[in-house]
Amino acid sequence: MSKAMRQMLERSGREGVARGEAACDSFSDEACGPPFEHQGTGSAMSKGSTGGLLEAALTRQNLQAAWKRVKANKGAAGVDGLDIEQTAQGLRTRWPNIRQALLAGRYRPQSVRRVMIPKPDGSQRELGIPTVLDRLIQQALLQVLQPLIDSTFSVHSHGFRPGRRAHDAVKAARAYVQSGKRVVVDVDLAQFFDRVNHDILIDRLQRRIEDAGVIRLIRAYLNAGIMDGGVVSERHMGTPQGGPLSPLLANVLLDEVDKALEARGYSFARYADDCNVYVGSIKAGERVMALLRRRYAGLKLQINEAKSAVAGAFGRKFLGYALWMAKGREVKCKVADKALGDFKARIRKLTRRSGGRSMEQVVEKLRSYMRGWKAYFGMAQTPGVWRELDEWMRHRLRAIQLKHWKRAQKIYRELKALGAKENVARRVAANSRRWWRNSDRLLKTVLTIAYFDRLGVPRLS
Repeated sequence: MSKAMRQMLERSGREGVARGEAACDSFSDEACGPPFEHQGTGSAMSKGSTGGLLEAALTRQNLQAAWKRVKANKGAAGVDGLDIEQTAQGLRTRWPNIRQALLAGRYRPQSVRRVMIPKPDGSQRELGIPTVLDRLIQQALLQVLQPLIDSTFSVHSHGFRPGRRAHDAVKAARAYVQSGKRVVVDVDLAQFFDRVNHDILIDRLQRRIEDAGVIRLIRAYLNAGIMDGGVVSERHMGTPQGGPLSPLLANVLLDEVDKALEARGYSFARYADDCNVYVGSIKAGERVMALLRRRYAGLKLQINEAKSAVAGAFGRKFLGYALWMAKGREVKCKVADKALGDFKARIRKLTRRSGGRSMEQVVEKLRSYMRGWKAYFGMAQTPGVWRELDEWMRHRLRAIQLKHWKRAQKIYRELKALGAKENVARRVAANSRRWWRNSDRLLKTVLTIAYFDRLGVPRLS
C-alpha cells in the first residue's frame, strides 16, 4: 500500500474515535481481534458483530485489503483521469469527508468511462470503467458482502466465486455427459450485463441483506451514468462490466434460475450468463428450454436464440471447451474450434514477418499471451493438437529469423555460427527469399526445439 493511502486510512481511523465511535468497536480498531477472513475476498465482518455492513466495509483493515486488491489489478483511470497514485494522494485530505458522505447516504458515484473492447469475431464488448475511488469502495463492499451471500448460491454456479473457476464448470459438464446425459440445453443470454433490471436486482439483493445503507449505495452505483466522448448518458438498466461488484450482482440475479433447476433435479453448470443443462433426450431438453425461457423472462432477461440450442453435447462448446469421445467411451475435453481459430489468428498477428521487431521482442509478446492461454486451456486432453501447434509456431518463428537475416551471405554466416553443416548452410542461404518454404525441413536441423527453448518460447505440448 502506498504511503499516502496508509496516512489517509490512519487519519480516518483517528477521526472516527474523535467523533465518538467506541475505541474498541470491532469495526474500528484492529487491536480488538482479526476479522473473519473469507478466501479470495479479503477482510469482512467479525463473526459475532451486529454492526452495519457499510460500517464494516469502511473499517481501516477492510479498506487496506481493498486497496491492495485494486492496486494489484492496476486498471485504467476513470472519468476523473486519476490513476492509482494520484487517487491515493487526493484521498489524504478527502477521505474523511467521503467516508461521512458514504455513512450518511449522501455519496454519489461518478459516472463510468465507456471502453469498447474488440472481440475475435469482429464485434465489441462494452466495459464501464469506474474511477479508482469507486473501484476501492466497490471492492470494500464486495469483501463484506461476498462471504455473507456466496454461501446462499447454488453449487452449480461457478463464475466469479471464491475457490471456483471455469475449469470446475467444464469438469462438471464432462461428468454429466460421461454419465450418459448426451443432450445439452445450451443457453446464452443476449447482452446480459446491459439488460439487468435494477428494480428486480435490488429486490433479490434485499432478500439476502437488510442493510439500507448498502442497498442505497449499490442502487447509486447501478444508476451512475456512463460517459462516452465527454457526454454522460443516464443508465436505467444494466450493470456495466468493469466494476468489482458487477459479477456478484449478476450471481444474485441469476441464482433464482439456478434454484429452479436445482428444485427439479437437473444436472447443469453455470458460469456467469453461460448455462448448460444436461439431459437424456431432445424432448427433455425442449422442456428445460421452455422452463428457462419463462424463468429468464420473469427476470426481464432475453435468451440469445442464435447462440442457444437443444443439441447433442458433442456438437456444442462451453466456456471455450468442447467434448469428444475417446477410446473406451471416455469423455474428454478439447479446445473448441472457435477458440482454436481465435488462438491461431492471435499467433499470426504476434508472429507476422513485418513490423521491424527483434526476435526477442516477438518472443516476449508470444510468451505473455501463450502463458495465459495455456493456463486456461491446459485441461484439454489433446496432446497431438498441442504438438502440431508447437511445430506450426516454431515454423513461423524460423521464417521471422530468416527474414531478419535477409541476405544469403548473412544467413550462411549465422547458420554456420550455430553449428550448421556446410551443405545445409549453403542450401538454405541459396533460397534466402523464400521465407516460409525455406523455414521448414533443413532449417529445422539448426533452429531446433532446443534453440527456441533457449530463447524462452513456451511449449503447449
